[in-house]
Amino acid sequence: MRIPHIVRTGSLGAVLASTLLLGTPAVAATAAPSVAASVTVESVGNICYGDLPSQAQDTIGLIDQGGPFPYPRDGIVFTNREGVLPQQRSGYYHEYTVITPGAPTRGTRRIITGEQYHEDYYTADHYQTFSLVDFSC
Repeated sequence: MRIPHIVRTGSLGAVLASTLLLGTPAVAATAAPSVAASVTVESVGNICYGDLPSQAQDTIGLIDQGGPFPYPRDGIVFTNREGVLPQQRSGYYHEYTVITPGAPTRGTRRIITGEQYHEDYYTADHYQTFSLVDFSC
């Protein structure tokens, strides 16, 4: 199952605006917590979209378009076995390969998507650490 950005629920802008104006995050139409509320795990940092490797930007573009993806496992459910990302129900996260030039395999770089709009996490070390992609910079 692939969940491109255009069909995800919620809006990071709406959440941030509500937080700034009202002091509390907006509640999405689904039961899932907002992106702003879910990023409280210490192992999750932030990275500006412009600071991502170009291959990660390409992967996000493919996700936005709904594919096609270069690897058959792209779009599978990410189970968060490591527990680094905020806990969510099964099927909330999906993973996509970020091509590593010269790597003989899929490599260690991935984009993990959540169900919220632009809830994308980048990992360069195969799920040990994650950075939430900030699309405003």
